[in-house]
Parts: sequence; structure tokens; C-alpha cells
Amino acid sequence: MSYFAKVKDSKVIKVIVAEQDFFNTFIDDEPGQWIETFEDGSQRKNFASEGYTYDLDKDAFIPPKTFNSWTLNETTCLWEAPVAYPTDGEKYTWNETTTSWDLIKD
Repeated sequence: MSYFAKVKDSKVIKVIVAEQDFFNTFIDDEPGQWIETFEDGSQRKNFASEGYTYDLDKDAFIPPKTFNSWTLNETTCLWEAPVAYPTDGEKYTWNETTTSWDLIKD
């Protein structure tokens, strides 16, 4: 089973399941390009979803930016917080106002 993302103006507008042979007879009259995406991220960095960006130079699908303070990891093409997620086993949520992780209290 293969997955393909329809990319228009660098934005993923849909993802479908299809085999490569499908595209040999498929007539697509909508603008855009079909690009294969991989569930395991073995190619194109990340599995595409609607709203992702496709970066041709990086040959990568990039998710929407989560928060303004986060930066793109050029290796993984994922957004990262300016402060590492705590590793103490507790659960946290990002606080954009303080640019820090807030403990989730049960």
C-alpha cells in the first residue's frame, strides 16, 4: 500500500492511498503534483497530512508550525521548542507566553 500527497503551491491539500499504477491511467485536471509519502518517514522526513508544507529543496514534508517561538529542526524537519521537554516522567504542556513547559496537574 502506498500513499500520495497532492501538493499545490507547496501545501498538501490531500493524501490518498493508491498504487503507482493508478497514476498511469488517472487523469487529474486539478493543478498540483502528486508526491509519494511514507508512513515510517524513511523518505521525505515525515508522513504528509493536509496542511503540511512540501519543501522541494529539502524533499521533505513539514508540519504546520506549532508555536511562534519554535524553530525548525533542519535534520528532522519537525518544529522544536526553544526549551527541551522535561525528562522527569511528568506530563507538560507548552506555554507560549512564558516560553516554558507547564506541568499538567491531575
